[in-house]
Amino acid sequence: MTELLDLCYDVLIRILEEVDAGDLASCAQTSWSFYRFIQNNARLFKHHYLKNFDDPRRKAADAEPEWILELQKVVRLQKVMESGNLDVKSENFAFVHEMTESLISTASLENNQSRNVAELSRLITIPGNTDAFLSKSSLYARGGTSTQKAASTEEQRQLSAKLHCYYGIPDTPAGRRTLSTHPYARSRVYDLRHYTTQNGWGPYLSDGSMRVDWEMIEALMVDVAYNSGMCCRRLLTRFRLPWSEPFEGIVHEPNANEPKHPLGIPKQIDAPLDSRDPYGVSGIWSRIVCFLDYTDLYNLNFSTEALLLPLTEPRAPISTEEAIRHILMRLRVVRIEEPDEDSHPSYPVVYFQGTSYAVHASWDPNASSRIRGSVRMTKHGDVRWNTVSVFHGEERWASDGIQVGGVRSSRGVIGTWFDKDFDEHGPAGPTVFWKLCDGHDDDELDSDEEEFAFYSEN
Repeated sequence: MTELLDLCYDVLIRILEEVDAGDLASCAQTSWSFYRFIQNNARLFKHHYLKNFDDPRRKAADAEPEWILELQKVVRLQKVMESGNLDVKSENFAFVHEMTESLISTASLENNQSRNVAELSRLITIPGNTDAFLSKSSLYARGGTSTQKAASTEEQRQLSAKLHCYYGIPDTPAGRRTLSTHPYARSRVYDLRHYTTQNGWGPYLSDGSMRVDWEMIEALMVDVAYNSGMCCRRLLTRFRLPWSEPFEGIVHEPNANEPKHPLGIPKQIDAPLDSRDPYGVSGIWSRIVCFLDYTDLYNLNFSTEALLLPLTEPRAPISTEEAIRHILMRLRVVRIEEPDEDSHPSYPVVYFQGTSYAVHASWDPNASSRIRGSVRMTKHGDVRWNTVSVFHGEERWASDGIQVGGVRSSRGVIGTWFDKDFDEHGPAGPTVFWKLCDGHDDDELDSDEEEFAFYSEN
């Protein structure tokens, strides 16, 4: 050890840069001199962080992170998730959630790859981790396996559901096992007791706070994924669900969440609306809507047995087949306003209009419509989308959803649709939509129609 310390600084640094980051602590324990060399060596910690993770500095002007602290945290995350001790995982549940969100928020794409996402994907697929971290919501109180148990607190159940929504439902054995919970997810999605004035009939908690109910988002995701997998339309690339790979679409492009022009620009500047839209609304969007036959919906909610069920007890699981519609929406921004009292003060409210049509059910009177809506950042930091479908000048259906992953996340929006008058008897159900492209060219849309026609005829 003394001989190593006798080496010049640059040579010793180069040697330690080749050591596994998780072994730096062991090296520091070999001697007092080695400990002092490593302990506060920001250059060494910075090298190891950037060697294994994405640069957390989103802009050139960003301040230098505390490299020592940041590396220590990610190494701790690795140790926890690589541990075979279930107690260690349980004790660090909140920390794992915090670090997962942190690594997602600082992830960046280089050659369409993110080191943060790659490492998170590796860690979560270690045996036992999906059960320990992604399968702790209320969904698994009834639909889980012997190793999947709901957490004891509401906070942890919500955190687990949120992690699951970030992770998605990949086409893996673990993802397919998730789909086996669909009868329980469906009973929650179509339980009209979850649609209240307190949550605006959206995927929010029923306490009036308008905070996201991640357990509902999780149930919506599972239900739509199951229905999509059962439908032959899964062969269409335009309707491949944007959560089919671990953490797919969750990474933002650098600076994508910032308007090209600041919110408070002088009104006399005639800047294009799209250039002032931080959410990336204008373009072509793919959408899926699912619904139960109304007789099945009524029996689930208003049969004698259903009415006698205590409010605190969930509905029984149902395997009733649902209808599914694949829809294309073409949206454009029509105006941008400063945030209101229900919005985050740093982001505008963007209003849009457009058209919507079902690609394989033109005979359905509900298939095609005009559409209008808005998108905003909530006070709680979530991107909220509202839409209203207009048929022959009459508003009929509305939807409310959350963009999983934040501003411009290609993971898309997961939410609920319902009668625009909030009829307590329904109908209501799940909907998801995600952006396909920024263009508005008719040729682009026509090419999609030809693709859909081909699959319809063959």
